[in-house]
Amino acid sequence: MNFYDKIFKPKRIVLSNGKEVLEKKSRVPAICLILLIALVVALSVTEFSVAMLFRNMHQLWKIVGELLKPNWEYLPSVIGPLIDTIKMSLFGSFLGAFVALPISFLAAQNMIHNNIINWIVKLLFTIVRTLPTLVSALIATYIFGLGTLAGTFAIFLFSFSYVGKIMYEEIETVEMGAYEAMISMGYTKQMAFIKGVMPEILATYISTSLFNFEGNVRYASILGYVGAGGLGLIINENIGWRDYNKVGTILFALIITVMIIEVTSRTIRKKLS
Repeated sequence: MNFYDKIFKPKRIVLSNGKEVLEKKSRVPAICLILLIALVVALSVTEFSVAMLFRNMHQLWKIVGELLKPNWEYLPSVIGPLIDTIKMSLFGSFLGAFVALPISFLAAQNMIHNNIINWIVKLLFTIVRTLPTLVSALIATYIFGLGTLAGTFAIFLFSFSYVGKIMYEEIETVEMGAYEAMISMGYTKQMAFIKGVMPEILATYISTSLFNFEGNVRYASILGYVGAGGLGLIINENIGWRDYNKVGTILFALIITVMIIEVTSRTIRKKLS
């Protein structure tokens, strides 16, 4: 029996009653083989070199060593950009989540029985979600100029598409009994949605919005690379000057901020669940 037959060809098994059946082979070997081929192709295309990785490893440890020795005198200069980053994330995240909810109502097939409207709105969410936040921030700087407004707009777009997609999928899975009863009583679709569907999805909506805000604080910290304000501006500046001690100070302030936000958000989500 050759290698192909041993791995891929079904094996014949004789049961106790004398009946012969075919045992299906596992797909795991085939999947592993495909992944191995894909890995080899990826290494070839990217020109990955293990020798170069080990040859330049000392540079990495040198940079990490400087990052772990923050320049605490620089900390007061970090506070302003850090607050800008938080403001961008907070306003952009929750404005995006607020706008996403009524739009997700249009995308849900059990709310709006019009395939064209459903398809158009879902396509809108897909297109906006596909656009990288850094690219949308760069485009926004040409519209609104340099500063935090461009960053807020980019975060708004991402939050709108992220929360919107999750919420229309959540709406499509709700129990429709209360909603249909209210429609039969003369309620409009909008009022029936608010009174019959919102209570069922509210916990998921708030939890998703908070989780989105957590992530956006991290994403917003690099938007300064394209002139959208916040921590990214001074991170880019200090990396350009190879001043990794100051970069370490910025990262320390960002890590502490993200940890506080995550703990607060996790506590709120636990109370909602």
